[in-house]
Amino acid sequence: MSEPAHPDRLSDEQFRERFRAWLAANYPAELKQDSHRPFRRLRGDAAVAWLRRVRQAGWRAPAWPREYGGMGLSFRKQLIYHEELEHAGVARIIDLGETQLGPTLIQCGSEAQKAHYLPRILSCEDVWCQGYSEPGAGSDLASLRTSAVREGEAFIVNGQKIWTTHATDSTHIFTLVRTGKFAKKQQGISFLLIDLATPGITVRPIVNLAGEDEFCEVFFDNVRVPAAQLVGELDQGWTVAKALLGYERIWIGSPALAGKALELARTLVEELALTNDAGVMDRLAQLAADLHDYRLLYAEICDSIADGGKPGPDVSMLKVYASELLHRLTEFNQEVAAESGGIVGDARIGGALTDLHWQFMMARPVTIFAGANEIQRDILAKTVLGLPAEASARN
Repeated sequence: MSEPAHPDRLSDEQFRERFRAWLAANYPAELKQDSHRPFRRLRGDAAVAWLRRVRQAGWRAPAWPREYGGMGLSFRKQLIYHEELEHAGVARIIDLGETQLGPTLIQCGSEAQKAHYLPRILSCEDVWCQGYSEPGAGSDLASLRTSAVREGEAFIVNGQKIWTTHATDSTHIFTLVRTGKFAKKQQGISFLLIDLATPGITVRPIVNLAGEDEFCEVFFDNVRVPAAQLVGELDQGWTVAKALLGYERIWIGSPALAGKALELARTLVEELALTNDAGVMDRLAQLAADLHDYRLLYAEICDSIADGGKPGPDVSMLKVYASELLHRLTEFNQEVAAESGGIVGDARIGGALTDLHWQFMMARPVTIFAGANEIQRDILAKTVLGLPAEASARN
């Protein structure tokens, strides 16, 4: 009996049908997203258990080359893959080992680093978080001050990272550290892999206004890291860190979250009998039109990449548009709910059970993480519109 065709040899529709059927049969119903908390992220043991089931069935790491244990899918099939996750209501997972560190190691890591870490990422034996932002050096990442001083065959790391997503659920952190001083502050930064169980590391969760502890502080106090954990060249970590940013913003720019918020908006308008309110319907129509336009922009950029193009600075438009549209949608939902919009926790609005405060608060950081929108606008002004630096600063 012949083996089934590899997914990348299937037609797009055959691939879609096969993955959709597998998700329908295997994704636990109790984990599905709903209108109650549509932006929910799967974390900890639940996330690991699901990812291990995905791997066992051969659906793990769609973008990784097959020789490293991934699926080796074309970009177009990767799009289908993500569309089907959204269609099935699969809760989002921040799997930075798969989406960021793995591709970085494949591109920039040593053979020993690839052989050791890539299989452990796929098996979830190692769960990774990202140590980039620091107090006073969030959007201005190149101003980071966490230091790594070479001492024999190790680096001694001291400093602090902040807004480290899911650090309490992670076993390891990939981080940018200052290893040298140069006139240009982007130089002298290095990319290190660090085991969070190493002595001298303290992780403290930060509870946000939605009541979630997704973000954390990570402190390094004379932490000894083997020199072999350096990825790429010494002082060239800025180049390593930027290698995957274009693709990261493609996935972050997905219209899925805004689509779920619009679905809820329509439900609220119906449940509250506001369909005859011209002002409400005008705003709802404008939000729907904005999402329609955005979906066309997203599809155009994705089609260009699927046809062989590379993500350029124009992908910053996706981050800005999608995050700010999500802001407007969650604000609309709170406003039309009137007094129910101010309830902290579950609220029943007509026949809909939802938590509008949670959704509103969880949408706030979207304009900040993965490169603040102000930074994205600066990129667009300089590299897409060609504005001089002083003009882009004024705008």
